[in-house]
Amino acid sequence: MKLTHLTDTHLVEPDQILYGLNPLERLNLAVASINSLPADAEQVVITGDLTHWGQLGAHHALHSSLAELKPAYTLILGNHDNRELFRNVFSDALEDENGFVQGVRETDVGQFLFLDTNQSGTHSGWYCANRLHWLREQLVRSPDTPKSIFMHHPPFNVGLEPMDRIGLVQRDEFLQVVRPYLGSVRHLFFGHVHRPISGSWHGVAFSTLRGTNHQIWLNF
Repeated sequence: MKLTHLTDTHLVEPDQILYGLNPLERLNLAVASINSLPADAEQVVITGDLTHWGQLGAHHALHSSLAELKPAYTLILGNHDNRELFRNVFSDALEDENGFVQGVRETDVGQFLFLDTNQSGTHSGWYCANRLHWLREQLVRSPDTPKSIFMHHPPFNVGLEPMDRIGLVQRDEFLQVVRPYLGSVRHLFFGHVHRPISGSWHGVAFSTLRGTNHQIWLNF
């Protein structure tokens, strides 16, 4: 199957500018580009930081822009997002039993696991005991099914110190949960770092890409 990965749209109110750019205009261009391609992508996934300040108007603008997409889409949260306002606008979004924006979608190529690393009050990634328990349950339920994991914060350092400083806090705990099942994980998709990066983490291929609005300084 084919999917389209976007990340870090950072929408603000429609009349606002962010870092000298209009995030809504740039997202609209991405939507138009996706729609212009042959209609063989089954879905679009946006891996967090959907908005920049979590404004209600930004969420409504995001909803209106994505309504123009031809493929279906799935959204997860990043550190800039507001879970409550997101829920108010995207009432049909993924949700686990604890109210986190995460879930599983069954596809022809295996399971897609969508994780919620948002924690109010910090830009660091957070994957608490409840979320780890949920993830473990999904992995135990179908240990041999091919899986792709989507999350905002990478579960490891990428070498950009300012971003690693606000990376996932529970890196070790996360690895402990997923390690027994890494052989069935086909790919790890994440956002947060606003750079095109790819490689292998404990034998699992990973990739991330530029945000649709602004990029992070490549400073090692």
